[in-house]
Amino acid sequence: MKYKNKLALSLLALMHVTAIAGVTNGNFETWSNGVPSAWTTIDTGISLSQNTTIVKEGLNSIAISVNTSTQGSTDFQQLVAVESGKTYAFSTWVYHTEGNVKARLYIDGYQNYSNENLVNQWQQVSFNYTASSSKNIAVGFRFYDAAGFDGSEIVYIDDFQPRAATVPDPDTNNCADTSLAFSLTTDKYGYETSWNLKNASSVEIAQGSNLANDKTYNETFCLVDGDYSFTINDSYGDGICCSFGNGSYDLSVSGTSLASGATFTTTETKTFSIGSTDTGGGNTDPGSYYETATGKTGFALKTALHNIIKSHTTKGYSALWTFYEAHSLDTYYEKDGSILDMYSEKPLATESYTYTKVSDQCGNYSSEGGCYNREHSFPKSWFGGKIEPMNSDVHHIFATDGFVNSKRSAYPYGEVGTASFTSTNNSKLGSAKTDLGYTGTVFEPIDEFKGDLARAHLYIATRYEDVISGWTNNSTYGAAILDGTETQVFKPWVIAMLLRWHKNDPVSQKEIDRNQAGFNHQGNRNPYVDHPEYVDVIWSN
Repeated sequence: MKYKNKLALSLLALMHVTAIAGVTNGNFETWSNGVPSAWTTIDTGISLSQNTTIVKEGLNSIAISVNTSTQGSTDFQQLVAVESGKTYAFSTWVYHTEGNVKARLYIDGYQNYSNENLVNQWQQVSFNYTASSSKNIAVGFRFYDAAGFDGSEIVYIDDFQPRAATVPDPDTNNCADTSLAFSLTTDKYGYETSWNLKNASSVEIAQGSNLANDKTYNETFCLVDGDYSFTINDSYGDGICCSFGNGSYDLSVSGTSLASGATFTTTETKTFSIGSTDTGGGNTDPGSYYETATGKTGFALKTALHNIIKSHTTKGYSALWTFYEAHSLDTYYEKDGSILDMYSEKPLATESYTYTKVSDQCGNYSSEGGCYNREHSFPKSWFGGKIEPMNSDVHHIFATDGFVNSKRSAYPYGEVGTASFTSTNNSKLGSAKTDLGYTGTVFEPIDEFKGDLARAHLYIATRYEDVISGWTNNSTYGAAILDGTETQVFKPWVIAMLLRWHKNDPVSQKEIDRNQAGFNHQGNRNPYVDHPEYVDVIWSN
């Protein structure tokens, strides 16, 4: 097999071990003629040397000099016998010097990676292996190049040991901290999917790739209290559900989901907390928060979500300024702490103007850059004016340029065919595209924020499910998007567009952070930020 742009040096160790004994010379203490005893080097793609300065255990480690950028037969071998039905916990310690190659553990197949970004320190790479039959297996490493590889790099390895392990009793929690259960079901193209779990310091705890098609993987991780992030990737860009199979993932503690998903494009990251640093607020986290919605689909799921989020605390319209002061700042693009305005932010360029929190609140304006104000993404005229709690619901009201906000007015969001106004970041007002399904004036934000605004609309449809059917005749433009029901809520052209925007602009870290801040502010969450997969489950049919 060939790998494009990957250094695929194969460092395979075939070890002899019983369920109790360790690897022969797995600590690299014994050497003969420049080679560690009981090991055999086959290829010139790597060179080995005894090291006594960078050592994890004992007096020696092995320094492996990687000297090629093409895949080759670079085996470093020893025989291992495993017994059918027994589980072996393999582990070794890796020390990166430059961080331009990463090592992948091989245990009868390709398993976990080292984190090449952790340089000049030891890190452990491990994998629990259950033998399907009594046989000899290959264990070891394969190295892959990373950005900056110059054709030669030294990696140190020490204490390469399997140890006896038993399959844990499912009714017994052997973890002294918190056991996180991870389940992943792939779609029909499992090889496109990869994932990783990192702690708050961005240290990779676990990862997976080269997955099988239509297969369910289950793992358990023992985690200390703290913040974590789970990232899943799809190389083709169509997620793992629902075009080519019904893939999904879930991370849970004691049956309570902390993060889950299925529908995304290229990548999706979910954050969660374990233990006393729980980010859900007190004893409420995004997993237990949605517990009563578990197992529901369609509009029954939507109603269950409504019942969860319907009782938020109204803080009042003026409190939005305080919320923006702390939680509407640019810490994601220029990271300059200015107000993050979706109608002026240029994700790939410098803004034409910026706003300083508090001092640049509107105020008067005559053009862009005058001041920022409070934009109801679901205009207040659609729900009847300055009526609470809608008028101050932070989950749909964003800090935006006052002038562009006035241009948007109460027009529906849409996709513009011919623009009559274009803001400095290319947000547009104009006549709708002919294939949109609507004839009239619409406002189109830039692609970076279409998903944010789509999920805000879907939040409104859910939070106010019990009253929204009565809003249809409040305004001309509200009537253009609302269908008069409490179930689907929006007309077909709106649903099609919102689902398209939701899929093409997945949930970002900015949204995740704002959703948590919104929960802390008023006591409820936007479920479609926490669980983007709910959108398709409710509205895709």
